[in-house]
Amino acid sequence: MAVLNKELKKGAKGFLIWTAVIAFMLSVCVFVYPAMKDQMGEMNEMFANMGSFTAAFGMDQLNFGTFIGFYGIEIGNVLGLGGGFFAAYLGITMLSKEEKEHTAEFLLTHPISRVSVLIQKLAAVMIQIVLMNVITFLFGVLSAVIVGEDVPFKELILIHSVYLILQIEIGAVCFGLSAFVRRGSIGIGLGSAAVLYFMNLIVNISEKAQPLKYITPYAYAKPEDVIQNMSFDWLLVGLGILYGVVFVAVGFIIYGRKDITA
Repeated sequence: MAVLNKELKKGAKGFLIWTAVIAFMLSVCVFVYPAMKDQMGEMNEMFANMGSFTAAFGMDQLNFGTFIGFYGIEIGNVLGLGGGFFAAYLGITMLSKEEKEHTAEFLLTHPISRVSVLIQKLAAVMIQIVLMNVITFLFGVLSAVIVGEDVPFKELILIHSVYLILQIEIGAVCFGLSAFVRRGSIGIGLGSAAVLYFMNLIVNISEKAQPLKYITPYAYAKPEDVIQNMSFDWLLVGLGILYGVVFVAVGFIIYGRKDITA
């Protein structure tokens, strides 16, 4: 477990920064809600007249004036973008950084197989994603308690769980892509997450773009659907898990055969 421990220790600073920023943004959104609550009726009416913009962000399906509706829209964006970028960053750098930092030759000459290295590095990605989500969930609950709102635990658990699945998929996909990249490329990871996010916006506003929902994980990570149905779209979730497994498997194969440069 030496590689796993090394990756967790090495990534601790970045993990704390990302988690602190996401948790802070989440808490700020919750703290703002009481001050905006009395104006939510007017805001709902305004959003209702914004056409495609409203549909793109799911604001036509949630009541912005309720705590859970506000939480779903605002915190959904925080977890979707912030959490998605964090997962992409972890995944895309986990393998490629060994060549970028000229540590690959040192690591791979030790009596440890490449498969073991890959498994431990993948575990490091997943552990950090899960821990970040546990911490942000606790911040969400604590913030709701502080502002005096009744905590809808079931809805909050479902919202945070679906974004955890989304982040795991993005992390796994970027981990697989990392096997193809030399010298590291954070831009590829963050760009991939951004493209997937904007795919979902297009799906929300265009009937002709509906096939894209079978590609982007943001299609199943919709707070409005989760809250209304109190469940996930298991077909899309299953496809997302499949994509993650396939990319990881391909990454294992490519990295196992790759000519690593020092």
